[in-house]
Amino acid sequence: RLNFSACLLTSTHGAHNLKKYFLFVLVDIASVAKYVLVVEKETVFQRLANDKFCERNHCIVITGRGYPDVPTRRFLRHIVEQLHLPIYCLVDSDPYGFDILTTYRFGSMQMAYDAMLMHIPGLRWLGVFPSDSEKYNLPDRCLLHLTPEDKKKVEAMLSRCYLRKEAPKWRLELEIMLQKGVKFEIEALSVNSLSLLSDWYIPSKIQHGNYI
Repeated sequence: RLNFSACLLTSTHGAHNLKKYFLFVLVDIASVAKYVLVVEKETVFQRLANDKFCERNHCIVITGRGYPDVPTRRFLRHIVEQLHLPIYCLVDSDPYGFDILTTYRFGSMQMAYDAMLMHIPGLRWLGVFPSDSEKYNLPDRCLLHLTPEDKKKVEAMLSRCYLRKEAPKWRLELEIMLQKGVKFEIEALSVNSLSLLSDWYIPSKIQHGNYI
């Protein structure tokens, strides 16, 4: 249940160019959800929606459709603070997925001045981990070689001091990615079953605490 107060803001640029914006302020929120799940991509979000994942697991699923914008991060921070729910994040096992993961937890490098208002320190990385490629016996056709640009990005992220201090296990998985030299998408886990993510991978990892 969400309650909003709304006000209409308008600005005029010329006689025939009227722009209108609705500004919504969240004033009340309540939910019976057990946790919040953030997924990197809209395709995965739609897959979970088709599988009725939220209804079956009593959770809230949110996607930023790649790198999250400011409203998404602020909304996410707000519901976590209001509902006091555990929050998990599911991203691709590639440099950009990892960077998106860190954006949710630690804030954006481009907006470091605003990080304290939007970061989510309690966020847990649910997957997919670079080590999952062997654990789940992913076929070679699902694995892609890291490009020189990918490797450069991984090396740059490994140098971030906050990873060593606050998320050493995250950093270890990033090192595994660089050592193996491969990347793969979330959907690779569904190569043998489209519903594996919603039926088993996500629920079992949360139930057994297989997140970092």
